[in-house]
Amino acid sequence: MALVEQINNDIKAAMKAREKEKLAALRAVKSALLLVASEKGNDGEVSDDAGIKLLQKLVKQRKEAAEAFQSQSRQDMADEELAQASVIEAYLPTQMSEEEVISIIDSVIAATGASNMKDMGKVMGMASSKLAGKADNKMIAQIIKSRLS
Repeated sequence: MALVEQINNDIKAAMKAREKEKLAALRAVKSALLLVASEKGNDGEVSDDAGIKLLQKLVKQRKEAAEAFQSQSRQDMADEELAQASVIEAYLPTQMSEEEVISIIDSVIAATGASNMKDMGKVMGMASSKLAGKADNKMIAQIIKSRLS
């Protein structure tokens, strides 16, 4: 089932079950998907890869907003943002463990022959394409920096 169809079906289910928090998160996802689909150059469809990237962006936005609310002592708003982030994360592929990411990065470093920080761009490009949607780019960059320094 395509991501857009799954979101639509889950919106209907959340409406029937009267789950306000889940419904708010799913409506935000649907809105973002519709915006991407209507952008110039798109044919009204959103590929699953583009959808996953969008979901990752939405989760990141929610987590950053929650941090901002916590720094302003607004725990109620932070909890709401974190709840929405957890609903959206359910639609993302499972994230790889740090050990799995390290082994893939080590194989990329060996394949590219990288030996110092000057080669980080090459390694980051290959690693990001191999780990797209399966690991956070911030974690990937930190691991690459520690391996190349």
